[in-house]
Amino acid sequence: MNYSRIQQLKEQYPPGTRIQLDHMGKDPHPIPDGMKGVVDLVDDIGTVHCTFDNGRHLGLCMGEDSFHKIAEPKQDTGPKLSM
Repeated sequence: MNYSRIQQLKEQYPPGTRIQLDHMGKDPHPIPDGMKGVVDLVDDIGTVHCTFDNGRHLGLCMGEDSFHKIAEPKQDTGPKLSM
């Protein structure tokens, strides 16, 4: 993976981005398909490190693992006050 593609990934998946795993490649203990998580960082070789909702932490590799960005509604933080 070249420098330009890695920079593109870092911009596309900044820390805090919500993702959903479509399918893991050749992992002996794969995370289940459909599991959601949050991006922790994209490292300098292009691995997308995530914390999944089931508590597991794992790096995803482009070309080996399949995942996509998701938009989830923001959490309701309580009643809105109006004046």
